[in-house]
Amino acid sequence: MANPFQEQLLKAGLVSKQKVRDTKTQKRRDKKARVDDGSEALKQEIAARKQAQADKDKALNEKRFNEATEKGLVRGLVTEFTRLAIKAPTHAELKFNFTFNNKVLSTYVDEKLQNELLTGRLGIIRHEEQSYLVPHKLVERVNLLVPEWIGYLWVENDDTVEAVEDDPYADYVIPDDLMW
Repeated sequence: MANPFQEQLLKAGLVSKQKVRDTKTQKRRDKKARVDDGSEALKQEIAARKQAQADKDKALNEKRFNEATEKGLVRGLVTEFTRLAIKAPTHAELKFNFTFNNKVLSTYVDEKLQNELLTGRLGIIRHEEQSYLVPHKLVERVNLLVPEWIGYLWVENDDTVEAVEDDPYADYVIPDDLMW
């Protein structure tokens, strides 16, 4: 028993187990059933609940409609990038690494494809455990709708790095095609 007062009454022999059970049942019933006494406050509460439920249903329907519309657009994008994907040559020896969901993935490309990836003419889309090499414009469109599919998107950096006076590596040239 959860109530220590009821336990004490049982030990003293003032109540029976059946009476304790009946009391719990009645408490539960009273809690469940709210008696309609015709009060205005209760009517307003019921009306407010109905309005809140109607608003919730309306928002859910709008969300479902927007998702369906987006799925149509996404489905169109999937067919477009599968159709326009550039097939990596089978004899490719260069390994092009990119990060996807905090994991380093790689695909093998030839020198021409590597140059196009590094200059921003191509990008990589990752969908259903498969990587697609596609034109940059299509990667940008996919980035607008479903950014979590982007494996590699070249972005032009306008940032200029300020030179540090005590930089010990200032005399060393960093290559543009550095692969990690």
